[in-house]
Amino acid sequence: MSNPPSLRFASQSRPNMASSSRYSFPSQPVANPKAIVAGGGSGSYYRFTVLTSRLLRYEWSSDGGFEDRASTVAFWRNFDVPSFTVVDSGKGLEIRTEYFKLSYDKKEYSSTGFTIKAGKDVWKYDGKSFGDLGGTARTLDGANGRIPIEPGVLSRKKTYAVLDDSNSMLFDNGWIAIRRPGRKDGYFFAYHGDHKAAIKDFYRLSGKQPILPRWTLGNWWSRYHAYSSSEYIELLDNFQKAKVPLAVGVLDMDWHKVNVPSKYGSGWTGYSWNRELFPDPEGHLKEMHRRGLRVTLNDHPADGIRAFEDLYGKVAKAYGLDPSKGEPVEFDCTSKRFLDVYFDVLKAELEKQGVDFWWIDWQQGNKSRIPGVDPLWVLNHYHYLTSVRNLDTNEKPITFSRYAGPGSHRYPIGFSGDVYITWESLQFQPEFTATASNIGYGWWSHDIGGHMWGIRSGQLTARWVQMGCFSPILRLHSESSQWTSREPWLYEPDARESMERFLRLRHRLIPYLYTMNIRASYEDEPLIQPMYWNHDDDAAYAMPNQYYFGPDLIVTPITNPQSTTTLLGGVTAWLPAASGRYIDLLHPSLVYDGGRHIRVHRPLSEIPLFAKEGTIVVLDSTPALQNGVHRPTEMEIILVVGADAHFELVEEPEKEESSVHPPLSSFVRTPISWRQADGRLTIGPVWNGTGKWRQWTVKLIGHTNTNITPSDKSFKVTKGTSTTVVQLGNVHRWSQQNQFEIYLGDDLRLDVVNVKTRLHEMIMRCEMSYPMKEDIWQIVIGTEDTVEERVEKLVKLDIDGALKDAVMEIWAADSRAPGTAAGAEKWSELEEKEAVSGEQEEHEIVDDFVLV
Repeated sequence: MSNPPSLRFASQSRPNMASSSRYSFPSQPVANPKAIVAGGGSGSYYRFTVLTSRLLRYEWSSDGGFEDRASTVAFWRNFDVPSFTVVDSGKGLEIRTEYFKLSYDKKEYSSTGFTIKAGKDVWKYDGKSFGDLGGTARTLDGANGRIPIEPGVLSRKKTYAVLDDSNSMLFDNGWIAIRRPGRKDGYFFAYHGDHKAAIKDFYRLSGKQPILPRWTLGNWWSRYHAYSSSEYIELLDNFQKAKVPLAVGVLDMDWHKVNVPSKYGSGWTGYSWNRELFPDPEGHLKEMHRRGLRVTLNDHPADGIRAFEDLYGKVAKAYGLDPSKGEPVEFDCTSKRFLDVYFDVLKAELEKQGVDFWWIDWQQGNKSRIPGVDPLWVLNHYHYLTSVRNLDTNEKPITFSRYAGPGSHRYPIGFSGDVYITWESLQFQPEFTATASNIGYGWWSHDIGGHMWGIRSGQLTARWVQMGCFSPILRLHSESSQWTSREPWLYEPDARESMERFLRLRHRLIPYLYTMNIRASYEDEPLIQPMYWNHDDDAAYAMPNQYYFGPDLIVTPITNPQSTTTLLGGVTAWLPAASGRYIDLLHPSLVYDGGRHIRVHRPLSEIPLFAKEGTIVVLDSTPALQNGVHRPTEMEIILVVGADAHFELVEEPEKEESSVHPPLSSFVRTPISWRQADGRLTIGPVWNGTGKWRQWTVKLIGHTNTNITPSDKSFKVTKGTSTTVVQLGNVHRWSQQNQFEIYLGDDLRLDVVNVKTRLHEMIMRCEMSYPMKEDIWQIVIGTEDTVEERVEKLVKLDIDGALKDAVMEIWAADSRAPGTAAGAEKWSELEEKEAVSGEQEEHEIVDDFVLV
C-alpha cells in the first residue's frame, strides 16, 4: 500500500531513541566540519558551530580540546550546513547569518569580548542560561504555590535565548563520562519570537519526544498507603462499581518491606515484597493485569541492595560478593557492574513476576562518586533504555521519574513531586505544565489532588481532577493520611459527580490523546502549548494559566473557590481574534465572539474548554467504559460548525511492530473532514486498516437551529440541549478507493445565544435577595435605556463583583444576540485588572454535559 496523502502528519524518517543494548543508543554528536569555525592558541581556543542560521554552538577551552561526545542536552549535532559568512581580522572574529552577528576577540569568553547581536538585542556572554518565558523545575516537592523555574529556550523580552551546557554529563560509547573542568559550551537560539521553530530545532539537537504507550493516557490510581492485596483489589472493584475506568495501578513504597532491622538503616529502599500485605505477589499482579491495568512499583534506590532482601544472594553473587558475609551491594550509578545486577538480576526478576515499569522516586540529591555525574540522569537514561526489553508487554519503552534538566523529555514520564493540597498549588500547576513545553518537556504527571498537608475541600479536589483531565497524564495521588485519599465516593455528591465525569471523559479522550501523542513525537508539537506559541498578541503572554490542548482546544482551568453568591467558579479567558467565534464544548449554550478577554463562570461540573468554529474532536463513545485502553469500536465525532475543519485520527499499526519508533506510514490513519459551504462530512478512507466495522456518531455542538436532513434516511437525528446528534450506525469504509460521506446542510452555523434564557437560569440559582434578582433582570431585559446605560446601572449595583461578571458574560457573549452587550461590556475592577493587565507578571526564572 502506498503512503496516504499528507493530511495532518508529514511522513518522515527518524532514528530510534532506544536499542536492544542498555549501553548503546543512536546519536550523531559530531557536527559537519563545514559548519565549524575554530582557532586560537596561547591558552585560548575557540570553536563555533553554525547549526542553523538561528542556532549556534559556542565552545572555549584553555587546552585546545573540544567535546564531540553526546551530552545530556545534545545527541544530534550533524545538521545541514546553513549559509553564513566569516570575517577574521587576526585579532577578532565575526560570524554572520541572516539572523545574528557574532563578535569575538579570540580571548577567554567575557561579556566585553564575546557578544552576539540578534535583531535589536545584544547578548553579552555571562556563562548563564537565559530564556525569559521559563521552562520547568526538577520537582515540586513541598511546594505550596509558585516556585522558581529554570529557563527554557524561548524568550519574549529578548530576541534570543541561551542554553549553557558546560556542566552537563556526557556519554562515551554509551557509557557516562564527564567534562574537563574549565571548558565552556553552550547554545545560542536567535529565534526572534518564532517559538515553534526554536522548539523544533531544540528537539532536532536533543532528540525527539518518544511515543508513549496508549495505556499511559488513561487514568492512573496512586496513593502512598500500605495497601494489602485484598484491599487493593476491593478498591478496583469499587472503581468498577462507580463506572470509573483505570489504566495504571501504582504501588507506592509499602509494596516492599519497610520495617527493616536497624543495622541496615532505613526502609525507604526495598526490593522484597511485604508478604504480610502481598502473600502472593505474582497472583496479585496477574489479577491486576486481568482487570486491564498496567502496574508500576515505587523504587527509592539510594540504599542499594542489602542482606535482608529476598534476592540478595543472587545479586551479591552476580556482583562478586560472598553472600554469607552480608555486605551490602551499595548503590553506585557510576558503576556498570552495579547497574548490570540492578537491572538484569534484581529488577528482571521482579519484572518476570509481572511488574510492567518502574517509578524512580529518587529523592536523595544530585551527587555521585564521580563529580559532575547526577544519579537522576543515570537512572532516567538507563531505565528507559533497559525498558526496551519489555516491548512485548509495554508496547513502547517507558519510565516514570523526575525531571533532571534539559534533554529529560527523552525519558517520559515525569513525576513532579509532592505538592501541598491548597488552592495556591492548583493555581500554579497549569502554568508550570505549559511552560515545561518551553524546554520540550511534554509529559508531566502531577499529583492530581495534591499530596500532603493543606486543606480538605471537595471543590478543590474536583477542580484539580478537571485540570488533570486536560493534563498530559492524569494520576490521582495523595499521602498516607487517612483523610486525603482520592476515591471520588469519599466526597460530597457534587464533587463526586464531577470527579467521576471527568475521569470517564479522560478515557473517552484517549483516541484524541493518542493522536496528539503521535503528533508530539513525529511533528515536535507537545500536547500542551502556552498561548503565545500560536499567537503573538500581547494578551497571549498575559495568560499563563490558559493553554492549548492539541491544535484546536483551549483550556482555562478554574483554580479559585467558587462565589458564594453565584455558586460558580470564575476565571478570566482570552479568546484570540483570528479564529472567529468559540464555543465551550462543556457549556454549549454559550457562543463567544473572539478577540477579547472575558470572565467565564462555571458550576463544579464544568471546566472552560473552548473550541473555535471549524473544530473536530474524536472520542471513544463506548457506552460502558472498561479498565484499560483498548482501541474502541464505537466512536463519536464532535463537530463545531462555522468553518471548514479537518482531523486525522491516528492509531497504532494493526500489527504492532517491535520497534520503538515505527515508520509513520505504518500507523492506522482515518482522515475526517468537514466542508462548511456545502455541509459535507467525510470519514476516511482508513489507511492501513483491516476493514473492521465501527459505530460512528456525529455530535454537532452548539447547533440546533436548522433541520438537518442527512443524505441517507437510515441515519437517526436527535436534538438535545444545544446539540444535534446524528447516529450513523456501522460504517465500513477502509480501502484507499472508498470513503464515507454524509450531507448535513449548507453553511451550518452555531446557534445565537438566547440571553434571556441563559440569564434566567444563572440568576435563579444565585443565593441572594429576591428583590435584587429582579433588579438585575430588569436591567438586562429593559428597553427604555441604551445598552451602554444599562451596563452602567449594573456596574453601580451594590452586589458581588462575581455576580456582575457572570451577568455580563451571558449578556456580552455573542454579538449576534438580540439586545447583546457585546462591545459595551465592563468587568468588575478586580477582574478587569486581571484580564487586561497586558504584560505577564515577571517570575523568577531558575448526560447533559456534552462530552461526558
